[in-house]
Amino acid sequence: MPSVDDALQFLTGFLRDNQGRGNVVGHYGYDVYMTQICRAYAREVLRVANHDGPEVEQAVPGLSAVFYEAAWELCRRGILRPGVKRHREQSTDDGAAGNGYSFTSRGRQWLADAESVFIPVEPARVAQLLSRFRERLGEGFFQRAQEAVKCHSSTAYLACCAMCGAAAESILLALAVAKSGDEAQVLATYRTASGRQRITQNLLHGQPARLSNSFTELTALLNYWRDDAAHGTASEISEFEAYEALARLLRFAHFATDHWDQLTA
Repeated sequence: MPSVDDALQFLTGFLRDNQGRGNVVGHYGYDVYMTQICRAYAREVLRVANHDGPEVEQAVPGLSAVFYEAAWELCRRGILRPGVKRHREQSTDDGAAGNGYSFTSRGRQWLADAESVFIPVEPARVAQLLSRFRERLGEGFFQRAQEAVKCHSSTAYLACCAMCGAAAESILLALAVAKSGDEAQVLATYRTASGRQRITQNLLHGQPARLSNSFTELTALLNYWRDDAAHGTASEISEFEAYEALARLLRFAHFATDHWDQLTA
């Protein structure tokens, strides 16, 4: 039986692979019909003997609970919502009972973003995902990234974005220290006015435009959220932004480790 993370990862991947093919993932007036997803999982992952036989239908009830939970997680993240696509679309009692969902406008954007990273919901899976970067990016990154995940899980979305920004700065410092070899000097520069900007400029000096642009793109929004959280004004950061912050942080961690030698040369 799949875990919630297994179901969530299959569901998001299946939705992306079949984007625009409502006859595959949808049914009646819904963009996504969960029995269709359960059937696909039975065929593609469980490898039931007869793809069109009763074995597939027999697998659906056992899979439904975990896939309902995965669908609800996408609702919490603002990607899906329960119900038909629009007024007067065909609804069903089965759909209203937990099988029928439609994409939000944000969900369609998220679905089209090929770089969106899957974020597990189970703490053990998240810890395993983050631990891959622990040795290279350091304890500062690992601690702050874990705190960001805990904040997201407890619906503290502003705090989540702040900790994602802090974890991203830990990556920046790890790269800068590895490049200069002088941790004390890097930290002294970091604590000065515009220290983050100066360290970034030094790190990217002489780097190809493509690498520099990717680095800036990955860090810009994280820096904005970190700075926004530090101000005393009210913030409108929602779960969707917090999820995007975690995804962007993981992309930045991947990017930093993949280009470590080039960035620290």
